[in-house]
Amino acid sequence: QVQLVESGGGLVQAGDSLRLSCAASGRTFSSYAMGWFRQAPGKEREFVATIIWSSIITYYADSVKGRFTISGDNAKNTVYLQMNSLKPEDTAVYYCASRRTYIFPFSAPRRPEDYDQWGQGTQVTVSS
Repeated sequence: QVQLVESGGGLVQAGDSLRLSCAASGRTFSSYAMGWFRQAPGKEREFVATIIWSSIITYYADSVKGRFTISGDNAKNTVYLQMNSLKPEDTAVYYCASRRTYIFPFSAPRRPEDYDQWGQGTQVTVSS
């Protein structure tokens, strides 16, 4: 059984940094892309960042571009999200997700429905 497990969330002050980690386990796990989403109370789940392993291309939501960096190691089934200059509006539950296959015709996987597997989420709270 495939599992994605996030870690690294917590309570920080505005301007601080956090690094989230996501480790995938399971004998049959493989991915074309892995991404991060977040969901604040009363809001829909929104795209944060994704990495496509075959080309090591990354995509970001405009709201986090320049502050967040996604990275990882496909061989180790691990992805990270380095979050700098955190703002109160970054407060949310952050979810790791993976997609097994290429999207044809190509488009960056930015929608929740583009992903096959999800972690349980980790809370990030940024105080002002």
